[in-house]
Amino acid sequence: MAALAWLAAHRALLVGLLGVAMSAVTTLHVLVVPRQPRSAAGWLAVIWLSPIVGPVIYVLLGINRIARKGRRLRTEARPEREAGEVGDGGDGLAAPVVDAPALAAAPHLAALRAATDRLVDRPLLGGNAIAPLVDGDAAFPAMLEAIAGARRSIALATYIFDGDQVGRRFVDALAAARARGVEVRVLIDAAGVRYHRPPAHKLLRAAGVPCALFLPMRRAFPRYWNLRNHRKVMVVDGEVAFTGGINLRVHHWFALTPAEPTHDLHFRVTGPVVAQLQEVFADDWAFTTGEALAGATWSAPAPTDGGAVHARALPEGPDDESDPVPWTILTALGVARRRVCVVSPYFLPDPPLVAALDVAALRGVQVDVVIPARTNFRFVDAAVRGGLWQLRDHGVRIWMSPPPFDHTKLMTVDGAWALLGSSNWDPRSMRLNFELDLEAYDPDLVAALDALVDARIARARRFTRADLDGRRWPRRILDGAASVAQPYL
Repeated sequence: MAALAWLAAHRALLVGLLGVAMSAVTTLHVLVVPRQPRSAAGWLAVIWLSPIVGPVIYVLLGINRIARKGRRLRTEARPEREAGEVGDGGDGLAAPVVDAPALAAAPHLAALRAATDRLVDRPLLGGNAIAPLVDGDAAFPAMLEAIAGARRSIALATYIFDGDQVGRRFVDALAAARARGVEVRVLIDAAGVRYHRPPAHKLLRAAGVPCALFLPMRRAFPRYWNLRNHRKVMVVDGEVAFTGGINLRVHHWFALTPAEPTHDLHFRVTGPVVAQLQEVFADDWAFTTGEALAGATWSAPAPTDGGAVHARALPEGPDDESDPVPWTILTALGVARRRVCVVSPYFLPDPPLVAALDVAALRGVQVDVVIPARTNFRFVDAAVRGGLWQLRDHGVRIWMSPPPFDHTKLMTVDGAWALLGSSNWDPRSMRLNFELDLEAYDPDLVAALDALVDARIARARRFTRADLDGRRWPRRILDGAASVAQPYL
């Protein structure tokens, strides 16, 4: 009884000591683990200004538990590929490309190619064809046609797979392929599958299609809920691939008159780089299920004469400390001489990217950034506006595209190089999400992409300093408050 009385009398002291101990332990972890100074300072503020609660938030959100497991599983999978699994290619498929026509037209981009060579262990490969598919109206029929023609295998990974009328068409097509004897594997992010009821993974499993969820969220406080697989890729027979920014949902198919129409851009890819996309899927599938996708079913040497595009896959994720996508973007901005085009749905660049955009514009490069006038998240809209002042005085041209919401992710440089895929220009894509992009060298492809950007600019309104300075004080306060959260969006 005396002990209980003492504990009751000193409860505040004990809680205070517990808070100090938790803050001290988590502070040591923040200081030991390499991270950006701004991020470390932010976490230290959370930890010490919110006793007990701050350390708990850090444990849930600030610790990257995925990196070690990811590196282990991916390393274990690599030796098997050397024996002929996905990504081997065979017949010199993985041999580095020495020259690319785009580099002859823009030799200064050789520095960009050299930098990316050092960032990733995948070579730049020639002989590819990449065709833009605008919106789901072009992408979905092409994907469904490829599924209908599949002979050996279909590998499909996506962030969002809704159980709506579009999702059900894909479920039916995949189930029909499975019934024909085609090997099918579908990987959906465990958060992205929750956007619609009924969830697509239950429809797939009911139809007999092998399906897995990336980092399932079964617990009340799942350890990995803040680390999502945002990649979108489908590979059929190891010969043709589809990748870009489009999720599997009705929003993108304008012919079906969706309630929330959303523009986007996807790509049909053939040639040797398809093997790299297949390899990325195989890594994610092994990471999630432990199953290695082996043998000729999952790897087919793609012809090297499929087109003139030189390309390589750039997977990005919290398990890869080389950060290939942001570093590639920074290098591309550094070597640009004439024009840079950026299209992003969520434009929240971190300070290095802001500085690189500003420096490129100050050097005389025409820098066009196309962003939606309104996204599907009002708080993000405020955060975007709150950060645009960093670009207003240095010549970067900001264009606001009108509704419907444009979810496109794209970057081009000097009419010869493009970055396309799933990455947004925000901290989540650059630090937390698993993303997949392609870098591509080809003047004809980039000319077509620049034409798409120019068409968006023709419909857009330029955002000027007058727009920024003309905001009323309540709006300025809201935008400033939202921009403070930019590192966590």
